[in-house]
Amino acid sequence: MSQEKSTGSVYIVTEKSPQAQLFAEYLNKHTGCPITIHSPQSALPISASGNVLILIDSDHIGIDALPEWQDKLPEALTKTPLAAFNIHDMDHALEALSCAQLKGVFYRNESLEVICKGIHALLEGELWMSRDLMARLILFYRKYQSNAFRPACGLTNREMEIISLLSAGSSNQQIAEKLFVSEHTVKSHLYNIFRKINVHNRIQALNWIHQNLGPILPNIETARSLQRHRQR
Repeated sequence: MSQEKSTGSVYIVTEKSPQAQLFAEYLNKHTGCPITIHSPQSALPISASGNVLILIDSDHIGIDALPEWQDKLPEALTKTPLAAFNIHDMDHALEALSCAQLKGVFYRNESLEVICKGIHALLEGELWMSRDLMARLILFYRKYQSNAFRPACGLTNREMEIISLLSAGSSNQQIAEKLFVSEHTVKSHLYNIFRKINVHNRIQALNWIHQNLGPILPNIETARSLQRHRQR
């Protein structure tokens, strides 16, 4: 495979091992991008170039740990595109997308050539997912828009948006920024949501989301990106 022009650098978040090193060397050779390996427990460096892709090994950061891990990213990396690799199947991918703001998904059986192509696409601001996965997400988004996922307890469209962002690990301030409202408004919505679903705090709310909505809850930000991508 011919080497494409480097468009940025890649941080691989995985445990360091000879296999991980070989993977990084292959990606470096065939993408032309600087590739570095970082333990899931270590702090990621802030790149001076600003064009970075974070590639998360789902074998070493589980789905349940993704929101907390993403919350701990340095402020300068919060807008950095995230992608996950070693994803097992469609259900695993949907669950990962419901927990984190992923722009790309690579299945465990994905070829190295496809991963290299996906890295360049992601560094250029595109999404990278299989057609089947993209179709499922768009379907979820459309059903969401028509209130198909609204629970019997009567959550409004706005409350469902906040539920989705809450499940992705967003803070009150981040929710306010994404929905272009004040933090006070977000707190008011959360109060109403907690009352309707009969919980008292965010942890109980997250448990309720997992039990009642699970992996079918669409990630609002990813779904909107998919919709824009499909309309090009």
